[in-house]
Amino acid sequence: MKSIYRWLLCAVIFLAAGLGASRLFSREMPTAVPQKAAAEPGAIERGKYLVENVAMCEECHTPRDANGNIDESRRLQGAAIWIVPVHPMTNWANRAPALAGFEGFTEQQGEDILEKGVGPNGLPIQPPMHIYHMSHADAQAVIAYLRSLSSAYPQAQ
Repeated sequence: MKSIYRWLLCAVIFLAAGLGASRLFSREMPTAVPQKAAAEPGAIERGKYLVENVAMCEECHTPRDANGNIDESRRLQGAAIWIVPVHPMTNWANRAPALAGFEGFTEQQGEDILEKGVGPNGLPIQPPMHIYHMSHADAQAVIAYLRSLSSAYPQAQ
């Protein structure tokens, strides 16, 4: 007689579990609406710190003057790569793209570059660019800072 109660108890448990699971999976899940992430307060300042003091983006993405010094009047406007690999590399980039204004890149492309090291073409970014594994928040801060910069060259006076 005890075994009948055990079987009955097991059947009730399985029935309850099945009903619970069917309720869980039959719920209509809300769909996420992709929206452009609003910059959190302080994101631009954080992005500036990361760009200028951690990633040191100016070193390659800003043109240099005749003496090899960074041309601050054209900050992050894109530049020819001035460093060369010790051994020849076929995938070495010859030019660093403009970053000021973050034009020509989508938010997702920027996040993929900064978080995964994957370029807009879906391939790993080319050396000498470092592969960063930034947090999502840091990548968004960098993008917010770059978007805040003017992409136009300053007008000559």
